[in-house]
Amino acid sequence: MLMPGNCKAAPRRTEDRNTEDRNREGPTFTLSHGVVILFAVACGAAVANVYFSQPLLVTMGHDLAMSPALVGGVVTLTHVGYGLGLFFLVPLGDMADRRRLIVAQLLLLAGALVVVAVARTAAVLLAGMAAMGLLAVVTQTLVAFAASLAPAAGRGRVVGLVTSGVVIGILLARTASGLIADLAGWRSVYLASAALTTLLALVLYRVLPRHGAVPPTPLRYGQLLRSTVTLFARERLLRIRALFGLLIFAAFSTLWSSVALPLSEAPYFLSHSAIGALGLIGVAGALAATVAGRLNDRGLSGRTTGIALALLAASWLPLAFTRSSLWALAVGVILLDLAVQAVHVTNQTLIYALHPDAGSRLIGGYMVFYSIGSATGAIAATSLYTVAGWGAVCALGAAFSCLGLALWAFTRHNTPATRDSSAACRRSGGPRRPADAPCA
Repeated sequence: MLMPGNCKAAPRRTEDRNTEDRNREGPTFTLSHGVVILFAVACGAAVANVYFSQPLLVTMGHDLAMSPALVGGVVTLTHVGYGLGLFFLVPLGDMADRRRLIVAQLLLLAGALVVVAVARTAAVLLAGMAAMGLLAVVTQTLVAFAASLAPAAGRGRVVGLVTSGVVIGILLARTASGLIADLAGWRSVYLASAALTTLLALVLYRVLPRHGAVPPTPLRYGQLLRSTVTLFARERLLRIRALFGLLIFAAFSTLWSSVALPLSEAPYFLSHSAIGALGLIGVAGALAATVAGRLNDRGLSGRTTGIALALLAASWLPLAFTRSSLWALAVGVILLDLAVQAVHVTNQTLIYALHPDAGSRLIGGYMVFYSIGSATGAIAATSLYTVAGWGAVCALGAAFSCLGLALWAFTRHNTPATRDSSAACRRSGGPRRPADAPCA
């Protein structure tokens, strides 16, 4: 039988625990610059796993006696896993303890990386790659979590900084994997990544709060997935920004999936390491991510998008002279990466502000279009190069870019956009409210 004193003590202990939990929640958690950098590093390290294999495919194939078709399946299954994870895993961030969800995904990702590193058969390797791609979507959970922790007035800056980590991770993954593989073999790439991923999981568990400022949704998992589709049906801005994402990443993938082909031929005959170093030039795109975030905080999302898409279309002019000038290639790469990342950060900042309580679903659904665009650009570019050469590839990339610019021109006057609600609040002295003015 319970004693009266026990009846009073239990609620007090529960209250103490709840108070401790609230002390770690979004409203009392200070998102310092150091924590934002930690988010960026974790995002870059996670997404890099998707791209490590690209310079290692030949070596992997020889080591495991894989046919060319199976070797191609390494990249395919990784991206298929990533696409599935965007839809089925990323939305969990809206209903779960985000800190534990991120840590669990990172630890499982480390396990998948170990499976890849120790694989002795093609079947085990392919299964590990698929699992790795599925779990690497923790990148998008981190982006959504960072956005939820950021104050409205500085959300664009935070998203920009975190996205810069994603950019650097994507662009340097090939260079890093090639260098590590030359030193210690291809398996060491995945073992090193597993160790780094485990370390990041432990650090994030110590540093991050459980939730952002917005409480978790009470929806069940099935309802959560259905609501992702409902959000697309209901929000016109989300649909338009998703189309922007598809087109810009189709252009991005058109370049990066095929640029190695002309560089490995006459007159350059560049090595794989030299081609991989081209990603260092593309890191300039990280600068655009931070600048675009600040412009979004000032309410300049529409102008930022239009200027960036114009630069994206213009970048294909110097890229067309790749065979005669590496300087022209460098200029084109910088312009293209600057433009793509500026639009990408703008997209993520705007769609998150539509429904902060559904941030993970919004970003996960948006990134599905990113995957579709990336796959479309890669398949079309490599196929086109075989039959029509580099000039046709540049025409394809320019077509994707011009479609994006045309979409912006037709929608910029009648698309609702979210503005910096904190700035509006400071000007008016009133409560926060979503803006419904057209893009600036």
